[in-house]
Amino acid sequence: MGALAIRLHSPEYAELHKKLKRLGAKEFTDIDFMTLGKDRKNIIKFFEEQGYNIDPQVATLFGYKRHIYRNPKLGIYIDVFFDKLEMCHTIDFTKRLEIDYPTIPLADLLLEKMQIVKINEKDIKDSIVLLRAHAIGENDKNLVNAKYIAELLAKDWGFWYTVTTNLKKLKAFLQRYDTLTSKDREDVSEKVKKILDYIDKEPKTMGWKLRARIGSKKKWYRDVEEVSR
Repeated sequence: MGALAIRLHSPEYAELHKKLKRLGAKEFTDIDFMTLGKDRKNIIKFFEEQGYNIDPQVATLFGYKRHIYRNPKLGIYIDVFFDKLEMCHTIDFTKRLEIDYPTIPLADLLLEKMQIVKINEKDIKDSIVLLRAHAIGENDKNLVNAKYIAELLAKDWGFWYTVTTNLKKLKAFLQRYDTLTSKDREDVSEKVKKILDYIDKEPKTMGWKLRARIGSKKKWYRDVEEVSR
């Protein structure tokens, strides 16, 4: 998951990713994984064998959905999520983990970033690279599956509101980065528009329509627990 997955899935745009300087001099601070809850015990054993120690506090408080591992010699942190990513919004991976390899599917990589209500520039930069490197389509075969995204958001107004807001923000941010060529900007802008068109045309559920009447006057997202690493 995360920025490293985007780098791995977009090797032809690795240089662009580096030039965008997502975190200044240090590109990556951790490694994120998604796995199934049934493999929890095997995950603990696996990382112990690799020289990583589980964070006992995180395991006690959030162990059913998340583990953090640390390698004291390397100074590397590993985040492991089980079944679902439960941040500002929930993304269920129980039926999607075997679709792509070795990363989660491209659509989920994008949603993982776009679900952040208070999105920051590193996540916008990661998403720019992801979109620049891949076409938009209606399946997960090396495409950003806009149909899947649209169907998911059509059931949840809050998730829809956050993602569409962030996609528009991403498009606006394209002008900020001198590293991007005019071709880069045009390509990513067109892909954002295409995804938004899919989202807009997808028939919304009754639940979505009822929640839409209230809008942002009522909180539409989950506060994310701050986990110290």
